[in-house]
Formats: sequence, C-alpha cells, structure tokens
Amino acid sequence: MPTYAIGDLQGCFSELEQLLEQIRFSRKRDKLIFAGDLVNRGPQSLECLRFARSLGKAADSVLGNHDLHLLAVAHGVRKPHRKDTLEEIVNASDADELLEWLRRRPLLIRHKASSCTVIHAGLPDCWSLSRARRYAKETEKVLQGRGFHRFIRNMYDDQPDYWKDQLKGDERHRFIINCLTRMRYCHADGRLELKQKDAPGTQPKALIPWYAIPTRKTRKHDIVFGHWSTVTLGKQNHFAAYRVYPLDTGCLWGGKLTALRLEDRQHFSVPSRQPAFTA
Repeated sequence: MPTYAIGDLQGCFSELEQLLEQIRFSRKRDKLIFAGDLVNRGPQSLECLRFARSLGKAADSVLGNHDLHLLAVAHGVRKPHRKDTLEEIVNASDADELLEWLRRRPLLIRHKASSCTVIHAGLPDCWSLSRARRYAKETEKVLQGRGFHRFIRNMYDDQPDYWKDQLKGDERHRFIINCLTRMRYCHADGRLELKQKDAPGTQPKALIPWYAIPTRKTRKHDIVFGHWSTVTLGKQNHFAAYRVYPLDTGCLWGGKLTALRLEDRQHFSVPSRQPAFTA
C-alpha cells in the first residue's frame, strides 16, 4: 500500500487531480498524507478541503498555518486578508463539518513503515523526535478540546522565540505551533526567526535554515515538510545531507505540485495552472 506525501495545495485542486492521475492513486489501495495548507489563496480551496475529508482513512493532513488561519477566520478571531480565498468555505452548507474535520487534524504524522515524519514547517534543534511527537500531541489536545476557542484568541504572536521545558499554557502551545506551522529560519542559538521567508542562501548571515542547525537532534531522521515555497527540488543533493524532503514547490505561484512516495522516496510533479509569480 503506497503512501504519498503531497506538498501545499492551497486551493490548487485541478493540479491535485492531475497529480493523482499521474500516480494512479486508488483510495482502496493507497494513502495520502498532505503536508498542510490545504486551503487559501488558490482558486478551489473548498474543493480541496471537501476532497481530503471525503477520502476518510485513505488520507490525512497535518495542520498548516493557512489551515489554522481558516479556523481563526471562521470563528471570528481573525479578519480575512485581502488575498484570502476562504469565504466560499465559511459560507458552504457543510462548513461546520469541514471545519470540525480540519480542527481535528494532527500537527505531526509519523509514518512508521517508511520511517518518515511529516510536518508542515520545521522542528527546533533542541527537540528529539520523541519530544516533538509528544509536544505535538499536547497542543493537538488543546486545538481539539473545549479550550480551542479561548486558545486561538491567544495563538498569534512571535513570542516566546526560544524553547524552555518550563514553558506553560498559551506560551508553550504557541511556541509548538510556531515551530510546526510557521518556522523557516533560526539563529545559531536556536531562537526562532519567523519573519524571514526568502530562499536559503539569500538570508542574513545570522540566520540558518532550521534543518541546517548543526545541533539539531533530529538530523538522523527523515523529515518531510511543506510551507517553504522558495525551497526547490533543484537542490536534491543539498537536502539529502540533512535528510529532509521539502514538498512545497510553489504550485500556487506557478511552480509545481509535488508528491513523494514515502516507501522509496520517489518524487512526482505536475506543472501549476496558476499564473507565474512576479515580484
């Protein structure tokens, strides 16, 4: 039973259909794991969300920052951004069911058969894989529990930017969410830098991609992630040294939609139908 991890959809449903045709996906035989950001900015966010939910046990998804943004907007905690494409979901007849399904997605998925871990963004250097899994489950309980509405009102902040075992409450869960759904760069001492989004090699000298921190405790594990569209498949050898597999190949911006077959680490891609991004 092959399992395919798929990079950020962000509403690019037509490309997903084409990609699934290429890999000859069968919901009876195969499984999909989406690397987060099923929705937003693309033209068919509602279709993406409905399709992922309709697959039942044949698919799962980790939560991405755009997925959490949808939940916050739908519950009146955040205002939509100018380029958001979430209104169709919020106004859908099945909105309650879709949002509840999304709220109950995990922050981290460990695929035992392939020894791959799927997250949306990154992991801090000081967490072992076992700690990352434990901390993800801690925060999933908050997102899925009765305290959800209260927590999402306090979810958005860049602080704390450094992990301490003594962190508690909203600060603890905020740090965990910021790592798993937002991070790209860190300082050498492990502090998060959440505003820098450019491609590796163009960042200020003080910043290091999270996967390249020399002290990262998960360097011996294979990590699959999305979120970072300026990280491309053209640097396969570069990423192999760090045992990471970036899957956001910029479909929303005119790039590609990419899948990784976890059992043999083979990539599959289809070209985007979206307009190419110009700065």
